[in-house]
Amino acid sequence: MTEQLYGTETQKAIDNFPISGERVPLPVIHWLARIKGAAATVNARLGKLDPSIAGAIEDAAAAVAAGRYDDQFPIDVFQTGSGTSTNMNVNEVLSALTGGSAHPNDHVNMGQSSNDTFPSAVHLAALDQVTVALLPALAHLEYTLGTKARELHDVVKSGRTHLMDAVPVTLGQEFSGYAAQIRLGIKRVSSTRERVGQIPLGGTAVGNGLNTPPEFAGEVRAILAEQSGLPWISAPEDPFEAQANRDALVELSGALKVVAVSLTKISQDIALMSSGPRAGIGEIVLPELQKGSSIMPGKVNPVIPEVVMQVAAQVIGNDTAITIGGMQGQFELNVRVPLIARNLLQSIHLLTTAATAFADTCVAGIVANERGADRSAHATLAVATALNEIIGYDAATKIVKEATATGEPLRDVAIANGVDPEVYDRVVDLRAIAAGNGFSR
Repeated sequence: MTEQLYGTETQKAIDNFPISGERVPLPVIHWLARIKGAAATVNARLGKLDPSIAGAIEDAAAAVAAGRYDDQFPIDVFQTGSGTSTNMNVNEVLSALTGGSAHPNDHVNMGQSSNDTFPSAVHLAALDQVTVALLPALAHLEYTLGTKARELHDVVKSGRTHLMDAVPVTLGQEFSGYAAQIRLGIKRVSSTRERVGQIPLGGTAVGNGLNTPPEFAGEVRAILAEQSGLPWISAPEDPFEAQANRDALVELSGALKVVAVSLTKISQDIALMSSGPRAGIGEIVLPELQKGSSIMPGKVNPVIPEVVMQVAAQVIGNDTAITIGGMQGQFELNVRVPLIARNLLQSIHLLTTAATAFADTCVAGIVANERGADRSAHATLAVATALNEIIGYDAATKIVKEATATGEPLRDVAIANGVDPEVYDRVVDLRAIAAGNGFSR
């Protein structure tokens, strides 16, 4: 650890909040520093701050934003609900880095309040991490699933509904559906950025901008947008809404929850399809990444799908906490912002890493167990559905029940019940059934 740069207010917070041992997420710290640096630039431009002091703050803020002083922000994430303690922590560290030429409140915090800067930093950290990390990871997963769908487009297998045999589908169709789930998730997450980018900066204490020039916030936002390349940074719909509520972060968390739900469905399906290799479904084979058992030789487990499902459960749990935090602000301020920040940024990080691992170490290496897929495709009695238009639902039901009871092949039972063999072979074409109304002869 470098020489201690923070001051008495930070130390008070360290002493007051020995709660989790978990610090405020560093992206929030880095964005708070960027806000302070941009604020100093604008305050100097507006004649409110001596240019030499502003320059010192800008340099200090750039160093903190670059992560050079991450060890100087030790306050527990479970702290005062406005984030005041962390805002003071950043003010004190930046002041120390200027050699004390900039006062932590009068200069570093000029034109600001914890009530507008801390939630602004949380919004911007989330916006940044979603844009540069999560959305590219999801796009990579969607591409990988789509590639796998094309590889497996011709592998016919049994469909399943209610975990029971259904009419045949192809592995390609199933993986195409998985790719579409992720593609839609990308759209859901991406569409929230317009609202997440509406930051309350400039509202100061209660949203009315007391002690801040009217042009201050707009100029600071413009600097932040230019520096970061995030075009969604904008003025809020209403300054009092932006100050009092964290609805946009709740919305983003909700979109992340949908992605988690999609990942759970996809992971469960892949784990089930790979079950076996002899006593399970056994339609696909997963990459062998490690020993599956410390006692059973040769066992291979669906370890990456299991990780993804655990991550998804955590994201869904985080969303519940974020939802509760979002509804608990009173009057002019939401005071659960650190909780929201902690859970939201964790969800973004976990989904980013899990999506990447899922794509690269699982989906990309999946191969079809063509023997297992063919076995299930020929075993499902639901192919009798194709006979409905020939002999009617009731007659087809009778054939299926008899085949189920006797264990005889469906074709033999159908022929014994008067279905012409040539008609059966023409109608019960597994590839044609799997193609449904999209089949072209």
